[in-house]
Amino acid sequence: MTTSAEQTVPPVRSRRALLAGSVGNFVEWYEFGVYGYFATIIAANFFTPEGGSDVEALVKTYASFALAFFFRPVGAALFGRIGDRIGRRPTLILVITLMTLATTAIGLLPTYATAGAAAPWLLTLLRILQGLSAGGEFGGAVSLMTEFAPAGRRGLYGSWQSFTVALGLLGGAGAAALLATVLSEGALNDWGWRLPFLLTLPLGAVALWLRLRLEETPSFRRVDAEPVAAPPAAEVVRAILLGAGRIMGWAAAGYTFLVVLPAYLQSALNASFQEALVATVLANLGFAASIVPAGALSDRIGRRAVMLTGAVLVVVLALPLINLLQDLVTATPLKGLAVFAAGAVVGLLAGPGPAMLAEMFPTRVRCTGLGLAYALSNAVFSGCAGLVITELIKRTGNVDIPAYYAAATCAVSVFALLSLRGDDHRGPLR
Repeated sequence: MTTSAEQTVPPVRSRRALLAGSVGNFVEWYEFGVYGYFATIIAANFFTPEGGSDVEALVKTYASFALAFFFRPVGAALFGRIGDRIGRRPTLILVITLMTLATTAIGLLPTYATAGAAAPWLLTLLRILQGLSAGGEFGGAVSLMTEFAPAGRRGLYGSWQSFTVALGLLGGAGAAALLATVLSEGALNDWGWRLPFLLTLPLGAVALWLRLRLEETPSFRRVDAEPVAAPPAAEVVRAILLGAGRIMGWAAAGYTFLVVLPAYLQSALNASFQEALVATVLANLGFAASIVPAGALSDRIGRRAVMLTGAVLVVVLALPLINLLQDLVTATPLKGLAVFAAGAVVGLLAGPGPAMLAEMFPTRVRCTGLGLAYALSNAVFSGCAGLVITELIKRTGNVDIPAYYAAATCAVSVFALLSLRGDDHRGPLR
């Protein structure tokens, strides 16, 4: 059974909503990817005073990275409230404007050599603004995509949120790889790293134009016209915590294999910047290749079966993957295939994930509820991934830490995902 709103949305409006949500989401994640890929260069420019060590600077860079993630729940609550009270459209316009301006400003910041101790503080402030906007992006974009989705295709439509995450990370990796190829190391460290951040301005302008042309979703218009009481706060909180548990493995494994990998390969395995970026591009290609098929498959066989498969595979394969990358004898093509497969496994979690979260919350609290579940999980398990992994390797000397981190979080997600019913994907949105 489906609601009338799900049955009567014209295809052109569904596609327009999908495009507007996807392009804005691409911009958000392009920037976060760029920051991760240039972590070692940013560390040298903003967190390395005279006499400071490279490892210490990298830890501080990831601390700034983590801080932005911890402001995501604040952004999810703030913009989610706007989305649930005023509408999805104004929320998405606000968050893309904030992210575009903050990211462009990073490309203009003075470095430590120019501004001294003010430089890392200014960078951290802009990262906080980015965290606020990214926190509001997920709830608004997923609500938009799933509420405009045709009946029986929420998994497919929601998967485009994750797919544009992959495209954004690939865009960031591609920009970094291109600059590392065409610029000398000195030019890249001096001014070349700024270019990908400045590119956000025209990209954000396109996303803003698309969102200004949006209509409000049918689900929101319906509850706005006929006010429906919000569910009890305790029920919403339980759903938020359960949702965060279901996706914590996605958050941790995704950032471990797709964002933290370049710095790990350089600092722990002595890979070159170019080698680390190639590995990351391959992982993100695997991620991108599996997301949309996984979302579509979950519309047929259920979110539970697809996501459980992904979580179990990470638990089983994380350590063998890291050991293979560490092995100097293993052929480079085999290592490339391994990181591609690792990204593809994470895609099994990311494809059905957005629709799964949307189905957990009624329309009146959907933006806030799914946004907070996602933001809390990412704040703890994605934002801290680089900091935790780098610090633990530094303290213990154990280069297997990334595998343990990804496997442990996915093991917890397995238990949380077991609470999903096999037919949750078949009913209408509440």
